[in-house]
This record gives sequence, structure tokens and C-alpha cells, in this order.
Amino acid sequence: MSRHRRGNRRQHLALTAPTLVTCPECGSLMRAHFACKNCGTYKGRQVIALASQAADQR
Repeated sequence: MSRHRRGNRRQHLALTAPTLVTCPECGSLMRAHFACKNCGTYKGRQVIALASQAADQR
């Protein structure tokens, strides 16, 4: 296989950087369409119980 054909085959194997957005609740950077690791919210709802919040509930 020629270098040209090999390069054409591998053309779509490049990795893309994840899309980062700011969290509307806490303002930290987070991945798009993922829950925020800082505050645990997704689409305005609390979806992850963080360790600090779990300690407050006890």
C-alpha cells in the first residue's frame, strides 16, 4: 500500500479536543453534555451528590 493511500485511510483517526463550556451554576469549566464535577448539576438539576453535600445531610 502506498504512503498516499495509507495516509488517506488514517485521515479520520485524529483526536479532537473535548468541548468545554462554563457551568451556569458555579461558573467552572465543564465538558458539554456532562454533569459538572464541581457542583454536580446537569441542566439545572442536582444529579451528583457530592461529598460535602452528603456530610451536610447527616
